[in-house]
Amino acid sequence: MRWGEATALRVKDLDPVRRRANVQQNAVMVGGSIVVETPKSHEARSVPYPDFLSPALEVACAGKSRDVLVFGNGLDHVRPPDSRRGWWITALAKCRELDDTSPQLTRHDLRHTAASLAVSAGANVKAVQKMLGHASAAMTLDTYADLFDDDLDAVGEALNTARTLSSVGKAWANNDSGNKKTP
Repeated sequence: MRWGEATALRVKDLDPVRRRANVQQNAVMVGGSIVVETPKSHEARSVPYPDFLSPALEVACAGKSRDVLVFGNGLDHVRPPDSRRGWWITALAKCRELDDTSPQLTRHDLRHTAASLAVSAGANVKAVQKMLGHASAAMTLDTYADLFDDDLDAVGEALNTARTLSSVGKAWANNDSGNKKTP
C-alpha cells in the first residue's frame, strides 16, 4: 500500500480471516495538513497481507471500535516520517549498523519490494495489478518490468521441465501392456 492508504485504514477495513486490508481511503499531506480522499486510483481495492503481520495488526486494533483508525491513537492520521530525521531515518541507521551494505530506502521502496516478492512468488500479473491499484496490467508491467527480467532464466528452466515432463508423459502413454516404446 501507499503510505496514505495504510494510515487511512480503519479497523473495519481489515478482514483477519481472509488476511485482507480493504483500501477505501488515502490520507495525504497537502500544505502541512492531512487531506482524506479516495485512493489514488479512485477505486477501493483489497490488498492481501501475510500471516506474520496478523499479530501486529491485532495489537494495533486491540480495544478500538470498528470506525477508528488502525494506526496511531485511532483518531488522528499518522503523519509521514520526516525524511531528514525521525523514526524512519533512525530505523534505516539501525539497519546499517547491523549490515553496512543495507541500502538507503524510501517508504515507497517497500511497495516496490512487495510487488517484487509477489512476482517472484509466481503471482499472476493481474493479481499484482489489483493489489497495487494500477489501472491496467500494462501499467504494472511498465512500472515493474525490471522485476520480470530477473525471471527469464526461470522461464527457460520451466520450459525445459515442461518439455521433459511432456516427453515422459508420452513415453508412459505409449507403454502398451508393458511394452516400452520410446517417445
